[in-house]
Amino acid sequence: MAGRFDLPEPDAFTRTYWEAAAGGRLLIRRCGACGRAHHYPREFCPHCWSEDVTWEAASGRATLYTWSVVHRNDLPPFADRVPYVAAVVELAEGPRMMTEIVGAGADRAGEGPEPSGGAELSGGAELEVVFREGIPVFRPVQRG
Repeated sequence: MAGRFDLPEPDAFTRTYWEAAAGGRLLIRRCGACGRAHHYPREFCPHCWSEDVTWEAASGRATLYTWSVVHRNDLPPFADRVPYVAAVVELAEGPRMMTEIVGAGADRAGEGPEPSGGAELSGGAELEVVFREGIPVFRPVQRG
């Protein structure tokens, strides 16, 4: 059986992040010196280089910054997911993060919207975090 390329390998530092994600919580880091949030998790602030950074729960809200529909990926388990939407989202707290968009019409191109009422994607679309096997992914906010 081939290995999976979509699951994290937590280390001593990132374990807090991945354990929170497994519990359905998205964490970011915030700098005590300059006050700015950042993501991906680092032991220092990428804005001012301070090591005075702490974990903080994110709201789980984001807007779509950019995306691409992936039609081919031979690595397991991605081949079974194509087409899927790889994206960069801007979290409500400010940082941008790489992720996948689920529950949108584009993630099942050619199959029509998902039964859950998948929405078409557009820049600036409002998104919310959901978790798949402990991995944060985002879906369009359902109105109504």
